[in-house]
Amino acid sequence: MTANVLILCTHNSARSVLGEGMLNHWARRLGRDVRGHSAGSAPSGRVNPLALEALRNAGVETGGLRSKSWDEFTSSDAPPLSIVITVCDSAAAETCPVFFGGSGQPVKVHWGYPDPSNAEGGEAGQRRAFGLTREAIGYRMLQLLALPLESMGRPALQAALNDIARS
Repeated sequence: MTANVLILCTHNSARSVLGEGMLNHWARRLGRDVRGHSAGSAPSGRVNPLALEALRNAGVETGGLRSKSWDEFTSSDAPPLSIVITVCDSAAAETCPVFFGGSGQPVKVHWGYPDPSNAEGGEAGQRRAFGLTREAIGYRMLQLLALPLESMGRPALQAALNDIARS
């Protein structure tokens, strides 16, 4: 059975899209039955072009990526969620969305990243920040994919995801 992972941020234009792209890229490469999705509590309606560029620079397919509302994951035909990951930067007093919907009983974890679109140094600084954020998110997605998801109970999965958050 496919493990569906929802990656959330407020606007679903940068970090959550990077997470979706990297998780699906690595899952395909590793032959894992895991599917990443992303959404926002207040989606901007567009993906930041620098997020798409950062993904393409890593060889990630970006064709299906779009900014969307988390409402798509609360309907009866939405995929059952195994994991919900928030990626907003609570350290910068950024409000993280709290997701109560979705079918299944997803394990929830917070993996915060600074917003690369707020990086200093103009477009060059932002481009660098997007690349670094993509690498950091990609590394955590590899750690997630190394877990035996199909055989882990909720407490063990929660503990493993919290360990990844601290790494």
